[in-house]
Amino acid sequence: MHFLEAEIVVHKDSPRGVHFRRAGPRRREYFESDEVHACIVTCGGLCPGLNTLIREIGGYRGFYAKNTVTLTPKVVNDIHKRGGTILGTSRGGHDTSKIVDSIQDRGINQVYIIGGDGTQRGAAVIFEEIRRRGLKVAVAGIPKTIDNDISVIDNSFGFDTAVEEAQRAINAAHVEAESFENGIGLVKLMGRHSGFIAMYATLASRDVDCCLIPESPFYLEGSGGLYEFIDKRVKENGHMVIVIAEGAGQDLLSESLQSRDQQDASGNKLLQDEHFAKKKMPINLKYIDPTYMIRAIPSIASDNVYCTLLADSAVHGAMAGYTGFTVGPVNGRHAYIPFNHITEKQNKVVITDRMWARLLSSTNQPSFLNPRDIAEAKKEEQPATGLLDGSRLPSISVGVFLGLKRRDSVKKLIAQHTKAPDIYTSIMLYAFNCGEHKK
Repeated sequence: MHFLEAEIVVHKDSPRGVHFRRAGPRRREYFESDEVHACIVTCGGLCPGLNTLIREIGGYRGFYAKNTVTLTPKVVNDIHKRGGTILGTSRGGHDTSKIVDSIQDRGINQVYIIGGDGTQRGAAVIFEEIRRRGLKVAVAGIPKTIDNDISVIDNSFGFDTAVEEAQRAINAAHVEAESFENGIGLVKLMGRHSGFIAMYATLASRDVDCCLIPESPFYLEGSGGLYEFIDKRVKENGHMVIVIAEGAGQDLLSESLQSRDQQDASGNKLLQDEHFAKKKMPINLKYIDPTYMIRAIPSIASDNVYCTLLADSAVHGAMAGYTGFTVGPVNGRHAYIPFNHITEKQNKVVITDRMWARLLSSTNQPSFLNPRDIAEAKKEEQPATGLLDGSRLPSISVGVFLGLKRRDSVKKLIAQHTKAPDIYTSIMLYAFNCGEHKK
């Protein structure tokens, strides 16, 4: 069999980075098709597209549980039209020794493991144990994260479906907020550590007034805070829609935000924030959490096609004798990726990137940066060029500025010119940051 480092990583120390072997069919196959005895395991939370993967390939507890499902072409014929997973799923239950014992006892020679970063770490441990025992078993992973937070691959399956379905929740929140005086529609979307679903759903909707994600810190009280912005927007429009990723503002949670034991005119429990109560500004808060509705729906066409490609890549790799890998698109090409590269770091929204700038332009929300943090940052990052002590830049073309590829060239340009309106300074520094991120 072809093991991890020797075959899957083509160029390990290339000046252009690590190169993975491209996925796809091979001239020679390690396994004869009539000798294959494969198993598929789905782990973690639900995600649109799971059944499509199961169909195309043909919780860890399933390895040593008795309720296994025999998959035949007839069984999987139309499961891609359903949400969830026909195999069932679970969290935890990882016992490496028991799992590999079960694989060995059942004569399994191909293992396909579908799950998130924790599942892929578990798959790596299973692979190492199988290799230690000298078993001829191919272990292939398929990364599953609806949050799109795996950094090495271009995007994860189910993400497009999640963004599409999130539109329904945002539309409902907008209708509710518009229909009531001082109505605020609050939509919570998935994104414990990464706010991609919230960001893309906001950009697609155009009905959102404020988007809050874990990567962009905000504060509540005071000038420039979230409460002030809500006050302003509700007074201007009479309503407001807020989209928040589940991991946003975790540092702000406190007992002061607990609901009161008051009732509205209909006898319903009154959910009113202390800030608005103090200002005697009654609000009609409509809270929508579509998390499980989104996770349980069938995948849309683009995710169905994507899942088909992922499954094909995994099967081609296993049949060729590759093992200890996961599959996914890297720079537009499907590749075989070692397990350790999948779990190296999380993919996060870069708030200095153009996409987040487009969102701020769409919602017209402030950055919510704390003035104290800004002041401290200025003190720590005081440059020798005098940029922050009153000196100014000339009106240099943003296109020319972006053309500078090296930071020292930018510093030299700033040092040479000192007379220009502040607006040019802001535009050019922002443009340079975007260019640096995209390099």
